[in-house]
Amino acid sequence: MAYRVMGRLHAATSRPCAGQGTVEYVALILLVAIVLTGVVAATRKTNIGGGEIGQTIVTKLKAALDGVK
Repeated sequence: MAYRVMGRLHAATSRPCAGQGTVEYVALILLVAIVLTGVVAATRKTNIGGGEIGQTIVTKLKAALDGVK
């Protein structure tokens, strides 16, 4: 009986922090943004695609966001 009470007490008091998932999603979005920025900066002054990769990424992101609305 005492173990059940202690188990329920422990389960009730040891819940994960609320909003932790939101923080993880924001961190993931920031990571993707940093990687995309690095790709655009690395290919800007090269002859890989004529530096149009940045414009292509922006166009595709805008199209995806317009599709959500």
